[in-house]
Amino acid sequence: MGVGDVRLTKGQNMPVVVAGLRLELSRRHDPQGVDADVSALLLGANGKVRDDADFVFYNQPRHASGAVVHLGKQVEEAVAADVVLVDLDRVEPEADRVALCASVDGGTFGQFGQMQLRLVEPASRTEVATFDVEAGAETALVVGELYRRQGQWKFRAVAQGYANGLAGLATDFGITVEDEPPRRQEPPVVTGSAVGPSTPDPAVRPVQSPGEERLPLDIRKRLSLRKEQITVSLRKHGGAAEQKARVILVLDASGSMAPLYGKGVVADVVERMAAVAAQLDVDGSMQAWTFASNPARLPDLSLGDLPQWIRRHVRVGQISLFRRKKKSSRLAADGQVDMAAVGIQNEEQKVISEVREFVRDNPVPEPTFVLFFSDGGVYRNAEIRKELCEAVEEPLFWQFIGLGRADYGVLQKLDTMPGRRVDNVGFFAVDDIAGMSDSDLYDRLLTEFPSWISAARLAGIVSS
Repeated sequence: MGVGDVRLTKGQNMPVVVAGLRLELSRRHDPQGVDADVSALLLGANGKVRDDADFVFYNQPRHASGAVVHLGKQVEEAVAADVVLVDLDRVEPEADRVALCASVDGGTFGQFGQMQLRLVEPASRTEVATFDVEAGAETALVVGELYRRQGQWKFRAVAQGYANGLAGLATDFGITVEDEPPRRQEPPVVTGSAVGPSTPDPAVRPVQSPGEERLPLDIRKRLSLRKEQITVSLRKHGGAAEQKARVILVLDASGSMAPLYGKGVVADVVERMAAVAAQLDVDGSMQAWTFASNPARLPDLSLGDLPQWIRRHVRVGQISLFRRKKKSSRLAADGQVDMAAVGIQNEEQKVISEVREFVRDNPVPEPTFVLFFSDGGVYRNAEIRKELCEAVEEPLFWQFIGLGRADYGVLQKLDTMPGRRVDNVGFFAVDDIAGMSDSDLYDRLLTEFPSWISAARLAGIVSS
């Protein structure tokens, strides 16, 4: 499926050649009126779910396979939109179709007027197709469906209505319908990742960071919730709510990371880490590096430029085995790093050295918090150990985050690495960071940083 102004009509289909899609169903929002609930069904060759676990909705927002995630409801001005994220690579072989459905309780779809379904490429957030959905007296709809045909995925605009609501639709697809349905729990107003069960202290109200007012409303809402959660996590692990730090982001761009970039996982990580900088950094900005065979510094991330920064700079190089490499500058158009110069292999020690040099050459009163993301393949163990042992007397804490199950080499053993006055390194790995709630993620990120600050103060390494 290519990027373009594709407007689908009822019954029309189109090929899908990307690995995932955001399906965004928008309609007029009336806080005092009826609203629609969006759901997704994973269907087998018989057109039925295997069991009720194949029904993804507000009370069961994530399929066990991770292939379908209900990301909640977003309300902006007079428009409401529900977002469902589909990772086609994770759809199990037994599931031939993913149906996007909607239902209304206490009204009909005719009360909304026209609705619109947007198909969006997750990595770039580029709209690739739209479908204007028209309905009248129906109380449930199959809006559209992703389906396999001869091993390839396609999307069909359906708009098939039901007059007997979600119960009728669900029964048709083999879902067990209870006589008394469970009470609806309002989904969180988020689009990038789940908000976890921890409730931030209502007394904690983060101060608006410079540039925050320029962000789109949906990002501002997510940012505000995340800043509150970061403060809660800091306090939970013995840190001060008012703690400040310079935040540096390091992103693995080696060849094996390409699927995570393509599915929008890395873009989502950047947005979530921008909240850490917004809460901890004095001016809310964040320095950033990318690396593979070689490190390259990215332009600084200012909060107000977050959407554009992600589109321009969250990138991975193209792997080419047979083309001769051309000479190129490190920076391409619009300040972009030439990813061909970055390469495709893992050389963590080089970017660690470059970040250390930057911190030495650009001292600030606050400690430095490095957020280092990698999908493994670590093999320069001795060189990495040497860099991090030498960095123990420097005012920076290294938090390594592993993406997926891989060989992280020395990174998995850093907590027990001898020869250091203070433990200046943390590490954890997650199988699916996109499905990890904000509360869980920030708790893991901030588990060791507060204790390092205390130990580094006592050792005279940091003063604030």
